[in-house]
Parts: sequence; C-alpha cells; structure tokens
Amino acid sequence: MVAPVVDSEPGTPEDSADRRPARRPLPALARSVAAVGAGVLLYLANPPRPTWWLAPLGFVVLGLVLHGRKRARAGFGYGFLAGAGYFTPLLAWTGVFVGPVAWLPLSAAEAVFLGLVGAAIVLASVLPAAPLVAALLWTCGEALRAVVPFGGFPWGKIAFGQPEGLYLPLAAAGGAPLIGFAVALTGFGGAELLRRLARDRRPRMIIAPALAVVLPVTAALAVIPLVGTDANAGEVTVAAIQGNVPRAGLDFNAQRRAVLDNHANRTEQLAEDIRAGKTPKPDLVIWPENSSDIDPLRNADAYAIIDRAAKDIGAPIAVGGVTIGDDRLPRNTMILWDPVRGPSDFYTKRQLQPFGETMPYRSLFRIFTKEVDRAGNFQPGSEPTVFGMGAARVALATCYEVAFDGVVRDSVRNGSNLLAVPTNNATFGFTEMTYQQLAMDRVRAVEHGRTVVVAATSGVSAIVRPDGSVTQQTGLFTPAALVEEVPLRATVTLSDHLGASPEWVLVIAGLAALAFALWRRRGDKRVGDRRGSAIEEENG
Repeated sequence: MVAPVVDSEPGTPEDSADRRPARRPLPALARSVAAVGAGVLLYLANPPRPTWWLAPLGFVVLGLVLHGRKRARAGFGYGFLAGAGYFTPLLAWTGVFVGPVAWLPLSAAEAVFLGLVGAAIVLASVLPAAPLVAALLWTCGEALRAVVPFGGFPWGKIAFGQPEGLYLPLAAAGGAPLIGFAVALTGFGGAELLRRLARDRRPRMIIAPALAVVLPVTAALAVIPLVGTDANAGEVTVAAIQGNVPRAGLDFNAQRRAVLDNHANRTEQLAEDIRAGKTPKPDLVIWPENSSDIDPLRNADAYAIIDRAAKDIGAPIAVGGVTIGDDRLPRNTMILWDPVRGPSDFYTKRQLQPFGETMPYRSLFRIFTKEVDRAGNFQPGSEPTVFGMGAARVALATCYEVAFDGVVRDSVRNGSNLLAVPTNNATFGFTEMTYQQLAMDRVRAVEHGRTVVVAATSGVSAIVRPDGSVTQQTGLFTPAALVEEVPLRATVTLSDHLGASPEWVLVIAGLAALAFALWRRRGDKRVGDRRGSAIEEENG
C-alpha cells in the first residue's frame, strides 16, 4: 500500500493548521509503481474473482498518487500507467490466438483514456470537493471510451466488476454509470480521508472525505427495494443450448456444419430427456450467436436441421445465424424459428465489433498488412426487435452488444419481459473473457429488472435472475443444456425510466467542474504574474 501523500502547496488552510514538518513527497519512480499497482487492483476486482472490493482500493491508491501533482502531463502519465496496469491483464484474451498485435495496442489505446482522466483530475485539483470532482471526471472518461473510436469500447467499465458487490443495486437506479461513479467516489474519498488523517484528525477536517466514502455505500443499500424479482408478467420455462465447437480458436468457423450439428443434436437430446420425464419441457429455447453460420434461408440442409430440432423440442428457438442480404453482404442475425411456421422473425445485430465483424478504414490499413481482409464485412441492423415466444417477449443483445448501455436499454424498453444474450466466445479459448461478459449480463439483469438467459457456443452459458444472481451456469467447451422456470417481468426500472440522463448529468457536472478549474487556474496565473511584476518594480 502506498503511504499517504502530503500536499506540498503552501498557504492552504490545512497547512496553516499543521505544525509538523511536511513529509518528503513520493519519488516519481515510487509513484509510477503505485500507479501501475492501482490499475492492477482494478483488474483484480473483476470476475472470475469475487474480489469486487479491490476496485475502491485501486481508486484510493490512484487518488494518493495524483494528489499534489501540479502539471497535467504528470496526471496523464500516472493515469496512463494505471490504465496499463488495468487494461493489459484485463484484455489479455484479445491476444490469446493472435498474439500481442491486437492485445497490446488495444490496451495502450484504452490506457490513453485513463491518462486523460488523470490529467483532468490534476487540472481540477484547485477546486474544493476533490474526491467528488475526481469521480465525476472518471465518469466522463468512461463515457468517452464508450463512444470513440470506432463506436467505442466500453469493456472494463468499473460497474462490470461489481456483480458481487455492495454497489450492484445502484444499477436499478442509474445503470452502469452510477455504479462506476459510486465506486470511484468511495475510493477517491478514501484517499483524501487517509491523507487528512495523517495531517490533522480534527472532525471538521475529515467529515467531507468520510462522507464521500460512506454515502455511496449508503445509497446502494437504500435502493435495494428498487431491485425487483417478482414474476409480475408470469413465468416460463427456458432452455439455453450450448452445443460446443469442434475446437477452440479462430478457425472454429471452418467447421460451420459441425457447430450447427452440435446445437441441433444437443437440442434433440434435450427433447429425448423431456420424453423420458427427466426434465421439464421448455416454452422457448435460446441458441447462441453463430450456432448456424450456414445461412438457413439459402441452404436447404441447414434449414432442415434447424426445423427438425424445433419440431422435436416442440418450442420456438431463437437461432444465431449468419444470413446473406440481397446486397450479398453478411448479417449477424437472430432468427425466431417456430416449430410450425419455421423462420418467422429476425433481429440483426446493431453494434458490430470493429476489427472483427467489420474493418474500419480497410483500404488504409491494407497498406500495412493484408491481414485486414480476415475481418468481416458485416452490415449492422437498425431495429431493437423483440421476439414473441409464447408468453415471453424476448429482448436480444447479441454478444458484444451487452457492453453498450444504450443498445441493451433500447431492446429492453421495446416491450420485453425477458432478456436473452446469445454469444460466441469460442475464439477466446479458456480465458477470462467469458466471465467478464457474464458479469455484464448480471449487471444488466439488475439494471433492467429482467431475467437474463445467456447462451454461448462454448460457454459460459447461464441463467441470471433479475437480482443478478446466477442460478445455473455451464463449464467451458462442453455441450450442455440449461432448463429452468424463470420470472417474466414487465416493470420498467427507475434506470430505464431515466435512460441515459444520470450519465449525462454526471458528465456535464464533471466537464463544468473542469472548465471552472481551468478558468480559476488562469485567473490565479494572472494574479501571480501581476504580483511578480509589482515585486520587480519595487526592487527596481
């Protein structure tokens, strides 16, 4: 743990009250190591570990490192180092089969955003209520990461490491941004509290940072009644099918027919278990993303395989397929397959993964490497379609989409009472990626007050209750079927009523504080310049 850092600025009320000599500031090397350590603590707070409480500790360390820095470039440097300590291990799954060519540049790019946050915190340090301002600026950084570049990459939001934590109920009130703000405020408040306790323990000096630590946790406990779990729209029995893939890695798609057969066979095995009385019959079935990468609308064999499985199980199936449009370009499509009518409704993935499903600036990047042509040319959808599957109105967030607040919100608010997340994580092997994504699913369950059914090609598939608890989950790279009676809920949570407004309020407040701090710094500099000129004139 990093020792408390003492503010070396003279003339503050705290310094006038402190009669002891100031401590020597931490050397730059020690601060740098501590900054990296702060990022590592944020990483260790993420699943599959249940150590959510390490996240506020990470902010404590980061707050101590940034305190007393005068220059924005110092804040940027320490913020970047914290980002490197966080994102480099967190995103290691991106390089499991392609090496560091994707992993390290992506980690560095995300760390830049944390560098900008660090610089902003240092610039705003001239303001009172420093922990509050720092937490607001952290929220600004996460909001920026979620939209730029190439549509954003919100993976690693602090909220997504909190499915086991005290802060989770806040999702029902203000979504993922409110959780992230609360965790950051607790940590930055803790840093300020430690610093003041080391200098002056008078109650008036510690009450403000103590409130910054306590109030977020108190608020999380206060909103627990907002986390609804009642089945106010009935109950249904769902089945999530995990057919598995022939082998992990980038080439699993080469065995497209085998993947389709695996999911059809596991569905038909479930039908046999139902007939044998071993398991209840589901009202609806969810297959994963990419469970049929052969377009069943154009391939008679694929059509017949899926249709046979639907008729055998006797329930509608949401099938993850790759369909080809009239423009001959592919779509990542969920197909509602009725056992009587066949394919009857469609949802096309709206938030596509850059450098995977799409390739930004393909012609430009092709100058440097032909590997860009391995990326797809998928076309995005535009409508948040809800599948009517018996009594269930199923909202869909396909894989990568679950990381994006607005995409999931639009789907859920479109008249749904259940949320399905079909996903394909086979390209990331036995890494933490699928557990990180499951954590997002758990946050979304509370945020939107819905049961979440997660169906993955190779795992982890899961059933998540509206309170974020996981009642069933599979292992990795094994065929499985999860069957469970779950509540349907039509209630619109406070978070969904408010939409993106909590995040906007936090972002606007953070930017306003930063603008005021810059104005104040400029004014202080003018005063300093005038005093310097006056002294020169007197001495002259």
